[in-house]
Amino acid sequence: MAVAIVTGAGSGIGAATAWALAGRGDRVVCADVKLDAAEQTANALPDAIAVEVDVSSGASCDRMVEEAVREFGDVNTIVTCAGVEKHGLGHEFSEEDFDWIMDVNLKGTWLSARAAVRAMIKAGHGGTVVMIGSINSVVGNPGASAYCASKGGVLMLGKTLALDWAPFGVRVNIIGPGVVDTPMSARSLADPQKRARMMEKTPLGRPAPPSEIASVVAFLTSDASSFMTGAYLPVDGGTLAAW
Repeated sequence: MAVAIVTGAGSGIGAATAWALAGRGDRVVCADVKLDAAEQTANALPDAIAVEVDVSSGASCDRMVEEAVREFGDVNTIVTCAGVEKHGLGHEFSEEDFDWIMDVNLKGTWLSARAAVRAMIKAGHGGTVVMIGSINSVVGNPGASAYCASKGGVLMLGKTLALDWAPFGVRVNIIGPGVVDTPMSARSLADPQKRARMMEKTPLGRPAPPSEIASVVAFLTSDASSFMTGAYLPVDGGTLAAW
């Protein structure tokens, strides 16, 4: 039985991913900076634990993986869903906010993936890593310089780590969600004008529920995608096709 770690599992894409992987029989480590949110997800699943993690800390990520191995004996998959967002014009954005976004979205993706893959290599088997990027991994968005930079970094991080870890049988792929109905986007989607602008750029004309991203995660962490590594998959309702 495979063991999967999901960061950001307390809500949104992370919670939906935990449900999707548990639904196919994986043992799931629900990791989140908010332990109560991680526990809420884990308690609803058949074979899961909750772990508190600060993905911007290498020591915290190491402890997350150690707890997964202690509880379930192995790690086969990690999905890095933890992420934050804050908007502001580039010349007005604070250094503290820029660092926060980069520490969680980019550095946190690397630290959590590194910790899990070290365990995979030590165990002598391969595994899968799925990183949650964004359509903003490849296109900019006004007022989101730090966020776009962090997600662009996730894309190149994933591609490079796919090369580093291929000799160990570890596959790394990146998903680029478009507009997804999550707590992070709730405020924008609740504003009729903002929602209209977002939907104008989405040919399918609607936001995705988190489950539609999670289903692609499930594919990328299964044998059905066994010859895929270093790939970037937009799941965006056609946004990039129309860009």
